[in-house]
Amino acid sequence: MPFALECAPPFLTARFAVPQRTLGWSLLHPGFAVVSDVVWVEVRNSDLGPSTDPRAFLKARLAESGLPHALAFMTSRDIRRHHLCLRRVEGVAAACLTTVGLSNGERVGSRKAYGPPHAGTINTLVHVSVPLSDGALVEALSIVAEARTAAIVDSWRAARGTTVTGTGTDCIVVASPCRGEPLAFAGLHTAVGEAIGGAVYDATRSGAEQWDRDFPQPPPQ
Repeated sequence: MPFALECAPPFLTARFAVPQRTLGWSLLHPGFAVVSDVVWVEVRNSDLGPSTDPRAFLKARLAESGLPHALAFMTSRDIRRHHLCLRRVEGVAAACLTTVGLSNGERVGSRKAYGPPHAGTINTLVHVSVPLSDGALVEALSIVAEARTAAIVDSWRAARGTTVTGTGTDCIVVASPCRGEPLAFAGLHTAVGEAIGGAVYDATRSGAEQWDRDFPQPPPQ
């Protein structure tokens, strides 16, 4: 396992033994960063009112957790419902840790009109065992998104039969070691790309199926 995992609601923490290089679009560490800890913060929709500054809210929660410098996700999904899958291909290992909430599911290219804020989302951390170049990290990020969407499309449909491809607040972060000669590529034809895709697909599909069991959808009208 590339990180130590602790679930102590409202925090789910993945802690690396040494700092890892990351790329993603988290609130407090967007873009490229170097971090040792990744934290899921479980919230209620009522915590995130129209006047709430989500960055300030998250910083306060991280200070409460004792990890003020962590990379963090927010979700209203029960973090005890996290899913972890590993995949190894030709000596390259990928681990995906995700929470899957679909309360604000969307289909790409369209946008629903939501009233109050919704925090049900898909938050995905992927770690690969080999260093990745800047370009390979970007490529890896695209594979994570592709695998997440494939898993959701394959496993879950909204109440009226509309295909969901993600949520309006999904967040993805890819992590890899800081040291060593980085791989230049991480596409679908590579071992690392296959490992990433398999780990993300399995974890996301497991999470979507768990969501469907927890919140069964009525049949289409």
